[in-house]
Amino acid sequence: AGEIAGIHTAHRGAYGSPRVTAELRRRGATVNHKKVERVMRERRIAGNTRRKPRSLTRPDKAAAAPDLIGRDFTADAPGQRLAGDITYLPTEQGWLYLATVLDLHTREIVGHALAPHMRAGLVCDAITLAARRGLINTGAVFHSD
Repeated sequence: AGEIAGIHTAHRGAYGSPRVTAELRRRGATVNHKKVERVMRERRIAGNTRRKPRSLTRPDKAAAAPDLIGRDFTADAPGQRLAGDITYLPTEQGWLYLATVLDLHTREIVGHALAPHMRAGLVCDAITLAARRGLINTGAVFHSD
């Protein structure tokens, strides 16, 4: 029972009885899934369900912008073509969101921003950082999904 609780805790409470059973079997234990279910139920151990991933909040549904890059992720010089993305980072206190700006010529991250929300301002902050560092040319194209 202690090993079941340890596996559950080691995986941040995400593992329910099927995954705990599989992990015990990987460790060489001969266990029945029904027994693991019963022990977990008796000790009030339950796997938590993951929330649906969030997307960027927009005040209204804007029309999609044209694809100016045309799936050609190369550039002739630095600062001409940029791409961006948001990465979800789970922490003990909740989610953090990292917005990055990638220069498609140098393949370097030229701007970034980190926040506990995923509003459009997060991406704007990352682009602003790159611009303040002088790493974006006038007329540059920024691509994101």
